[in-house]
Amino acid sequence: MTRSPNFVINETTYRRFMTNSSSRKDTGATNHAQVVVIGMGLSLNDLTARHLDIIRRADILIGGKRHLACFKDHHGIQKEITRDIPELTDFIGQHFKTHQIVVLASGDPLLFGIGSIIVDALGPDHVEIYPNISSVSAAFSRIKEPWHDARVVSMHGKTSECSLLNAVKESPLVAVLTDPVRNPAWIAALLLRHKIDGWMSALIKQVDICVLEQLGMPSEKISWHSLEEVVGKSFSEPNIVVLKRTSVSPSLAGLHLGMPDDAYDHENGLITKPEIRAISLAKLKLQAHHVLWDLGAGSGSIGIEASLLMPQGIIVSIEKHPDRIRNIECNRLRHGVTNMDIRQAVLPDGLDGLPAPDRIFIGGGGRTLETIIRSAARYLKPDGVIVLNTVLMDNLTTAMTTLKELGFSTDTVQIQVSRSKDMPWSQRFEAQNPVWIISGIIKP
Repeated sequence: MTRSPNFVINETTYRRFMTNSSSRKDTGATNHAQVVVIGMGLSLNDLTARHLDIIRRADILIGGKRHLACFKDHHGIQKEITRDIPELTDFIGQHFKTHQIVVLASGDPLLFGIGSIIVDALGPDHVEIYPNISSVSAAFSRIKEPWHDARVVSMHGKTSECSLLNAVKESPLVAVLTDPVRNPAWIAALLLRHKIDGWMSALIKQVDICVLEQLGMPSEKISWHSLEEVVGKSFSEPNIVVLKRTSVSPSLAGLHLGMPDDAYDHENGLITKPEIRAISLAKLKLQAHHVLWDLGAGSGSIGIEASLLMPQGIIVSIEKHPDRIRNIECNRLRHGVTNMDIRQAVLPDGLDGLPAPDRIFIGGGGRTLETIIRSAARYLKPDGVIVLNTVLMDNLTTAMTTLKELGFSTDTVQIQVSRSKDMPWSQRFEAQNPVWIISGIIKP
């Protein structure tokens, strides 16, 4: 008899379970249409009589090791939640119509919890959710802070730092769900690295960190620290972190679409002009989670302002000139952009190994524009968009012809901007170079 090692079961219970399973399948006498997901809150004390009755009647009880330990004497099958989530949802899908399944979750099952995974797997009609006190709400109640405007970030099992850095940049109060690797010391070290080397030095003067250990347990502990005090320090698991900005520079909210040229370091006027930049970003049709390639990035202004529209996304800025790479670095730090990857390469080289793009912006290209378009288009995701800017008539023709040959539908606009210029007793308008903005959209 072979069973998955994440079952907690004895022989008598196993035989009864298999007998009941066979009987139910044969007779159809029982049809459990729903899986019940119960939030445990902080401890057993947060479970109501209704919760406990549902748990008592479960044929199969699923939960983390810590939660299952609270019900060692339960009569049914116990299955431990591991990292193999597909195996878990397959198991639930096979048994939920013939057996009453209860899943024990931490806090509120729909706040970065197992609840949404089960709903996605089975459909909302087959899942019943019982929320409870979350570690986030408990944390803010302990420190007596209202949290209706706070940001909540889960670093549990995550590898990207961008969501956390963006939250600290945008909100004075951030709750962070940790894991054993991305723990309070890791969070403090990350923020200190950016405070010393990057945008935090210019934008945020101080961040205090509160570590709340083992909430709801007899060993519960709450402590406030500076970032420096937390680096290298160990805290009891599980824990949650609250970050509080105590002093913020007014320049924090300064970045917006169509920033003036002097908001960027750039080389001899080699920068996409504000009005052209705003229209180009509109043509890119960016979404929050997108990956954008900015090819021939120049000063990086397109990618920097794109970050406002794609806070959960990734911007890859590629530029061949070392001086302009330094401009991009300075501008990224100056405006606190945390999700930009800067690469030096001579296009079309340097594209292998990058995250596949949803959107591509090409700000130059010169004589190699056709080669760049053809090379970059191979990596574009379905429903992708390419946008190009050019002031050269030959490149206008090259761009439109190449995109059509590659199966894109194209749209082209010419933008002519004139700026007001002071005169001794009035103003006049001074014309800027006309710019063509070419959009290529993959045909359905």
